[in-house]
Amino acid sequence: MEIEGKIILDLGIQSGTSKAGNPWKKREMVLETFGAYPRKVKFHIFGDRVDNIHLEPGRDYVLSCDLESREFNGRWYTNVNVYQARDYMAPVQNPAPQMPSYGAPQQPAAPAFGAPATQPAFTASPASSDEDLPF
Repeated sequence: MEIEGKIILDLGIQSGTSKAGNPWKKREMVLETFGAYPRKVKFHIFGDRVDNIHLEPGRDYVLSCDLESREFNGRWYTNVNVYQARDYMAPVQNPAPQMPSYGAPQQPAAPAFGAPATQPAFTASPASSDEDLPF
């Protein structure tokens, strides 16, 4: 899943040690989506990706993420796990088509691949009285 928007808040890096004794860290941030009704989405980057993904507040990004929900004491919680980010590039609008100029006559276009270069002239062979059809 991808989310496009502007990073509006950096909530910092948290770190700790797992039950197995392995160190972990995660960085949490808030993104505001584009559109007529912008939404704010809190997400996190976990593990080694904290060092590999560099995001700056105030810049626009496209985030690739996974959504994960879990239940705890009868309540449900959803995490937005970001695994890749790239700079947002606004969609480029195609320019309006140019009107043709009505100046000097143009050369005829080259024939398409596989088409004969010129149309053969139709030559009617003298038909005998027995033949009404040419084949």
